[in-house]
Amino acid sequence: MGILRDKLFHLRAAVTGLVRNLPITIALLAAASFLSTVFFHFSQNVTNISIIFILAIILIARATRSYGAGILASLYSVFWVNYAYTYPYMALNFTLSGYPVTFVGMAIISCFTSSICIMLTRQSDQLKEQERKLMAAEKEAMRANLLRAISHDLRTPLTTIIGSSTTYLEQEADLTDTDKRRLVGNIEEDAQWLLNMVENLLSVTRIQDDKGVASVAKSEEPLEEVISEAVQRFKKRFPNMEIRISLPEAFIMVPMDPILIEQVINNLLENAFFHSGNHMIDLCVQTFPSFVSITIRDYGTGIPPDILRSLFDGAGIDSNRQGDGHKGAGIGLTLCKTIIGAHGGTISASNHPDGAQFTFTLPNWREY
Repeated sequence: MGILRDKLFHLRAAVTGLVRNLPITIALLAAASFLSTVFFHFSQNVTNISIIFILAIILIARATRSYGAGILASLYSVFWVNYAYTYPYMALNFTLSGYPVTFVGMAIISCFTSSICIMLTRQSDQLKEQERKLMAAEKEAMRANLLRAISHDLRTPLTTIIGSSTTYLEQEADLTDTDKRRLVGNIEEDAQWLLNMVENLLSVTRIQDDKGVASVAKSEEPLEEVISEAVQRFKKRFPNMEIRISLPEAFIMVPMDPILIEQVINNLLENAFFHSGNHMIDLCVQTFPSFVSITIRDYGTGIPPDILRSLFDGAGIDSNRQGDGHKGAGIGLTLCKTIIGAHGGTISASNHPDGAQFTFTLPNWREY
């Protein structure tokens, strides 16, 4: 009963598909018949007429994705060529010398061509569906990574703020002025970190359209100005850091959302500051035929090799492993990857002999 039920289900689906696709099948066959009649009136060449009907069958297979429609079109084409364009005209005659072979050959070619086209179309649809599911899975994984990074990055500075403020309130009378300034400085630093993280979270809303797909509104912006804004913003928070900037002599325009790219540069600079333990950062810009690359290089202890692959997946850099006592870089690096991906670029991390470096690319730059 189960096998019979399955067969009836597939038969019903085939009939439904045939009925639904019947109008377009009739329209294309009618067009092929009209063209064949005009062509036959001037040339009397049945071979070329067969090609016209095979082309119609391919178009039907492509447009309908129905095996029934393809087989129906194949049978109609074979019989109509015999009936309308083979002597005696307007009569079926399969007794002509060689025609049975032609009849069978055209029927096989037509059905086979239709089946191949439908199969390829369905495979294409399946690949698109798999790609859609993969994108949805990646989006869900990105959301989970962001949430994990948020929970991690929120906990550390909030714990420090609570601890410093509690110590200040409970031991204010016993603290020296130096201790008080140190505690207030810790609170200010962690509050700035939280403010920067909130700006990161707000940036997420700029890179999602109504369907939640990562996209950005890009306009051509001068790369030098965007870098300058990011560096000035960073220097206001960390005035003792030295940033050596290397730019091409040409004036570079890049399609981008300047606010988001500035956020990426600021995140990477801040990451280099907290995790390098050094007061020197290099920012280098290089141009290539199809993209421009921006590299931010620090001179610290580097990144542990075992976390390089998952660095942008929300785990970030574990502060305990670095031993510097600073917050992780989870949400910042995850957001950087999302922003650069929405711009059609790439981002990567690696170690050089004297520390770590992050490189991201932006495509479609122009030189002035």
